[in-house]
Amino acid sequence: MARASRSGPRAAFITDLEGPMYFSASYDQGRGRFLAAASDRGARLRSFRNDTARGAEGEELFTDVACLDGAAAGSGSGDRGAALVLVSGTHGAEGFAGSACQLRFLTEFEPASVPGLSVVLVHALNPFGFSHRRRVNEHNVDINRNFVDHGRVPVNEGYAALHPLLLPADWGGSAHAAADEKILLHVAEEGERATQLAITAGQYDHPDGLFYGGTAPCWSNVTWRSIIREHLAGYDQIAYIDLHTGLGERGAAEPIFRGGADAAAPARARAWYGPALTDSDEGTSSSTPIGGNSAQALVEELPGVELTAITLEFGTQDALTVLRALQADNWLWQRGTSVDEDRAAGIRALVRDAFAPDDERWRAEVLDRGLRMIGRAVAGLTGAPPPAPLS
Repeated sequence: MARASRSGPRAAFITDLEGPMYFSASYDQGRGRFLAAASDRGARLRSFRNDTARGAEGEELFTDVACLDGAAAGSGSGDRGAALVLVSGTHGAEGFAGSACQLRFLTEFEPASVPGLSVVLVHALNPFGFSHRRRVNEHNVDINRNFVDHGRVPVNEGYAALHPLLLPADWGGSAHAAADEKILLHVAEEGERATQLAITAGQYDHPDGLFYGGTAPCWSNVTWRSIIREHLAGYDQIAYIDLHTGLGERGAAEPIFRGGADAAAPARARAWYGPALTDSDEGTSSSTPIGGNSAQALVEELPGVELTAITLEFGTQDALTVLRALQADNWLWQRGTSVDEDRAAGIRALVRDAFAPDDERWRAEVLDRGLRMIGRAVAGLTGAPPPAPLS
């Protein structure tokens, strides 16, 4: 892809961001801004087209990769030092915040000021969900439950009893009200955390359900593994940040430990991120333990690399409200074929407020706290100060 001239696309890009407004209004706009900023910085660009689906406006869908400072595609030999990896849109509707953080990083910071650091930015790992403002992909698959051995998928016995309650026959009617009563009874009997775990841990038996992990590696899974092999092979150290929204206190940036193959990874992550770091397996996180997340692919594809992986969650609303938005969105796609437009618009608004609120204060907190956490990763990875701001 040709590099944008400073008097052409880049000039329009700067005008778009006056404010600065790093949050885009759509997947297509976010992609255009990302490519323009990355091209202007001289990044090596690689685009992966999803040829099985189209966007909300009929547009083609891509996962785009931008590599800075020594992250050349196909170069997997030699001592390549350290790489910072930032991924947006694993859960598509959450891609607006992740894309904004990537855009600000590209626009305001100079990775070349940190010796030995390469940066790999993966934009819209789930472009279908990003475009359609859905958390899942075109087959209702939750990407972060798909990185499993599909011949021996995790067993989630708790989900089956809840599935019909999470996908009632109507929305806003008697079936919905009855289902809600039974869910509340389940919470009273089993506890809030146990109910959350049963719903969110991932399930592989109900293709029309929530947190469905699929029956085989999905397009985003295959694409992510290709990106790892092409752009990340050969590094000694990798700091991985997968950018998400929807869990935790509103506006807060919660770094959730997602692993590393070596035993020192948890201590290393705590040293980098401090007391803010949480761990789902230890019960300290707003997230339940999940199998099949995207960090697992790094462990499998790059044995021996020193990996320090986190999910960076930006809180929006309380967990029950976010779950209700997911439930409503799933109902609309699975059973809402004849729903009136007012109700459909109301459901879409629930999803927006749960994952990409139109709230300037929240957006500012995401950008400031997100860049601060990225800076900690850079400092931990290289022992150097965070990248210098561009003048």
